[in-house]
Amino acid sequence: MTETADELSAPLGQTEKRPRRRIRLPFTVMQALAMLLGLVLVVFAGFAMFGDNPLGGEPVARVAINEGVKPDDAKMDTKTDAKTDAKSEHGAAKPDGERKTITIIDGSSGTRQEVAIGAGGGDTSEPGSAAPASQMPGVDPRLLEKSRYGMIPVMADGLKPFTAYAADADRAKAARMPAVAIVIGGLGVGAAKTVDAIMKLPPAVTLAFTPYGSDPTKLAERARAQRHEILLQVPMEPYDYPDNDPGPQTLLATLGPDQNIDRLFWHMSRLQGYVGIGNFMGARFVATETAMQPIVNEAAKRGLALFDDGTAPRSVAGSLATGRALPFAKGDVAIDAVPTPVEIDNALAKLESLAKERGVAVGTASALPVSIDRIGTWIKGLDRKGILLVPLTTAMLKSKSN
Repeated sequence: MTETADELSAPLGQTEKRPRRRIRLPFTVMQALAMLLGLVLVVFAGFAMFGDNPLGGEPVARVAINEGVKPDDAKMDTKTDAKTDAKSEHGAAKPDGERKTITIIDGSSGTRQEVAIGAGGGDTSEPGSAAPASQMPGVDPRLLEKSRYGMIPVMADGLKPFTAYAADADRAKAARMPAVAIVIGGLGVGAAKTVDAIMKLPPAVTLAFTPYGSDPTKLAERARAQRHEILLQVPMEPYDYPDNDPGPQTLLATLGPDQNIDRLFWHMSRLQGYVGIGNFMGARFVATETAMQPIVNEAAKRGLALFDDGTAPRSVAGSLATGRALPFAKGDVAIDAVPTPVEIDNALAKLESLAKERGVAVGTASALPVSIDRIGTWIKGLDRKGILLVPLTTAMLKSKSN
């Protein structure tokens, strides 16, 4: 009672606080815990000082090696993994071997086109490399030389690819009357439009292939089977490069001759059976004599023709080709610079006039459906106008003789 009364009579907030009881561990338990902690520290220190770990705590990656796997099996597994991992930007798996997509921008129209570049074989110096072409049917093995990228054209026993792969033509008739040649460029990228050009246009139309696309060899082979002669278009530097980018392994005016020749060999290895090379874009490159000269020399050495699409007013290609006695032609009229039926028809009429005035004229176009349609219709009416459609090689020879 006394304790309760004292608490009731004490001033508010001044009640005496009782001390809390503390739990004390027996001395023997504390000793045991201390000894255990000390033992852990000793073991850790000993492992750190005397453990056999030559990497000294560095991150370690362990790779399991199966000695029983054959080399061919390992390649198969690698391909399977690559197919599983390769995804397009939309999440769909890419076809086997395609590892890069580039955007090609047409220098005249500004049209953008997504192009898948095949990857694989060959020792290459840049990304975007593709497997070299296997030998195409109808290609003379004597006119092929091995490079580090694959087979490229070469002269042999006085025979030139220009002569061996030129399309059939009545050159005697072409010498007597006005002649026109048509070059359809940008092929190999987009199988559907390439096949349209191959199948819908007559054999006298020359087809120019870029080195890009998943399998330009197959399409080039099909073109030759339809008796078209073909050109290889080599991507060259435009003035607004790299904003306007022809694609991987582009020949650049800022590179040395050896580097550009190496890139040229990469392009040359992508297909076979072509009569010559031409520029794909390249307004700056074809206007730079120091850059262009080694390319012209290489074409001459390998028995190839040179074609300038005519889009670069300051091009030195013609004068350099003349200096090497190289078969040469330049585009006179860009037929579908404005891709409408009316403007295409106007351009074809201009081509006719030039042919009658000078004896020969060369028109260039892309494989747009409207272009293929209008050119095909126009060709059917050439006979009654007294104009002969000829392959580009025939136009080159006629120009040289004039």
